[in-house]
Amino acid sequence: MIISASYRTDVPAFYSDWFLNRIAVGEVRFRNPFGGGTVSVSLRRADVGGIVFWTRNFAPLVDRLTPVTDRGWPFVVQFTVTGYPRLLEPSVIRAVDAAAQIALVARRFGPRAAVWRYDPILLSSATGAEWHRETFARLASLLRGHVDEAVLSFVEPYRKTRRNLDRLARDTGLEWRLPEADEKAELVHDLAGIAGDAGMALTLCTQPALAETVAGVAAPARCIDALRLGDVAGRPIATPTRGNRPGCLCAQSRDIGAYDTCPHGCVYCYAVADRSRAKAAHIRRDDGAAMLGER
Repeated sequence: MIISASYRTDVPAFYSDWFLNRIAVGEVRFRNPFGGGTVSVSLRRADVGGIVFWTRNFAPLVDRLTPVTDRGWPFVVQFTVTGYPRLLEPSVIRAVDAAAQIALVARRFGPRAAVWRYDPILLSSATGAEWHRETFARLASLLRGHVDEAVLSFVEPYRKTRRNLDRLARDTGLEWRLPEADEKAELVHDLAGIAGDAGMALTLCTQPALAETVAGVAAPARCIDALRLGDVAGRPIATPTRGNRPGCLCAQSRDIGAYDTCPHGCVYCYAVADRSRAKAAHIRRDDGAAMLGER
């Protein structure tokens, strides 16, 4: 089984102690956010095929990975670096520091161990299309030689996302919008060219309609990528494709995180309804608990 840690929260940044404790125990639990109930997942050596970390700050975990590497588990870091203004991302680390962390991961664990996520793209009065072209080019320059793939998507108007963006608009006057299909395609073409010049392939995270429009320019992403994990491991990782939503090409995995637990405060985030609730969850965390959110 591939372990996803976690697209519901930033485990490396905020819950490293908890994660390492669960490895030592050999089991982790998570609450099914869709059907209810608690799911138990084995973290015994023989039961884990690899790990995909999702993060904006790998520093709390990068020097503590011996329990992972000693068990022979390959891992890939899906590292989000967007360079948005503090208005949208109030507490993430600086882009230059994130790029340095990605470079460190590549040096220590190989050139396939990290993937850059420029994700999601939000078009607003503070971050227009030209802003994205310039910012993406600057970040691609920082990451040249350290990653071979840049993953992007456009903001999806999930209920949490729309509510938080609308609240920010009321409070600050920020204007945000969902781009039309042709504007998305034009921007993807431009960003793909920038990525290619930096030695990266551009891929799209679960954007099936857009992927058809820009076929040959940007391929669908496989964020839980068994092939990439196999390249890191030096051996095949056999697991079926089982996406989370239409158009998703991810390999089958178990995500061990919990919604409403990441205190980064990114306004466009689909995983947090209210930052104050997420901050409170982080403060009252129990690093010895079987699952995130338990007290």
